[in-house]
Amino acid sequence: MKHKHLVLVTDAWEPQVNGVVRTYQRLIGRMRDAGWRVTIIHPGEFQCIPLPSDPLIAIAANPWPKLTRRLNSLKPDFIHLATEGPLGMTARRWCGHHNYRFTTSFHTKFPEFILERMGIPLFFTYGMAKWFHNRAAATLVPTPSLLKDLEARGFTQCRQWTHGVDTERFHPSKREKLEYPGPILLYVGRVSVEKNLEAFLSLKTPGTKLIVGDGPARAELEPKYPNAVFLGIRQGEELARLYASADVFVFPSRTDTFGLVLLEALASGTPIAGFPVTGPIDVANDAAVGGISEDLGEAIRHALLCSRTECREYVERFSWAEAERIFVEALVPMQNPVLETPRPRLLRRFRRKPKFRSGESAGS
Repeated sequence: MKHKHLVLVTDAWEPQVNGVVRTYQRLIGRMRDAGWRVTIIHPGEFQCIPLPSDPLIAIAANPWPKLTRRLNSLKPDFIHLATEGPLGMTARRWCGHHNYRFTTSFHTKFPEFILERMGIPLFFTYGMAKWFHNRAAATLVPTPSLLKDLEARGFTQCRQWTHGVDTERFHPSKREKLEYPGPILLYVGRVSVEKNLEAFLSLKTPGTKLIVGDGPARAELEPKYPNAVFLGIRQGEELARLYASADVFVFPSRTDTFGLVLLEALASGTPIAGFPVTGPIDVANDAAVGGISEDLGEAIRHALLCSRTECREYVERFSWAEAERIFVEALVPMQNPVLETPRPRLLRRFRRKPKFRSGESAGS
């Protein structure tokens, strides 16, 4: 039996370390185990240039020739566009050119991201985002609040999509005493301007602020906040140990759409603290697993009182099996004869001369 073939086009992939990459790594692994053939098209296959506002991120330069040849040769059954970068935009053009159907996902508030980094107005970038997503058969959106916001902005075909978490790797049993004064306040993620890290680093709080991750803002923030400990990138079991050993996980971002790191912290038994924005309010909701407040210091103080046992019990409802089911059900065949637009017939270059009946002339 022929395996179903999915092509995933993404501008975010290894060696990048972020929630988008980890989400698709886990999802694709499950799909392959279930018999799917999955081809990933990512920046590593192309000549790349550094992202102007973040040289640590590589983006494909002029991907049209190579990407279109690759897509033409693969002849997939389904195509999913994960990101709105050069690869995603090029694949979107290719699908439109051939009248192929596709699905997309909205992982990052990239209009706000670009506003923070480059000052480009939201109306322009949200206009581009609507062009990218609104022709999709489905746009998968990770949280209810983001879905509501996108629909209010004119996005169509949005569908809610949950994320899962590895509850075996991230586990309270890995908690141990760290060498830093407590309480331990942990942040995991990119060290960049859109993550709003200074809202956390500038707080006068007891204990130790641990920053795990790297990014373009680290060179400025590390000397500016000498009392914080910048550990750089940590992965695998070391990352799991840090999650479990922290007392509160602090998420100061106002522009993330979900925050997989929030689930990883809760799975480790660590309560969360954040602003009442998309991501923290969707993950924490009304559960007593953290503090959500416009006063981040108050959110941290509230989180310190939360039960670590309740944090772990709460996160067990986030299943990768459910995330996979929603993703697979949203996929649509690229070519559907019922929906295909017939090709217009070519017009004749010259019209036939009219025939005249007996007794008529051309001028009669």
